[in-house]
Amino acid sequence: MAIRYKCRHCSTEIGVLPFDSDDSIRKLHQLNEKDAQEFIRHEQNGDTTVDSICEHCEDSLKKFPNYHALKNWLQ
Repeated sequence: MAIRYKCRHCSTEIGVLPFDSDDSIRKLHQLNEKDAQEFIRHEQNGDTTVDSICEHCEDSLKKFPNYHALKNWLQ
């Protein structure tokens, strides 16, 4: 089991941690319950996926802030 960090915009895998614990994830990122429900998913294979943002998408959003209003801005 692992914790996988994936960009919520382009689905690129950002990184993997080799342990699995909801408590560890929330403490690591200081997430409250509402945010944890929005950004953390438990996969059928036992892994946990944390939705985040990759550097490329973060740079794009900084350059084009109007992209925040779009649901899917990647083509």
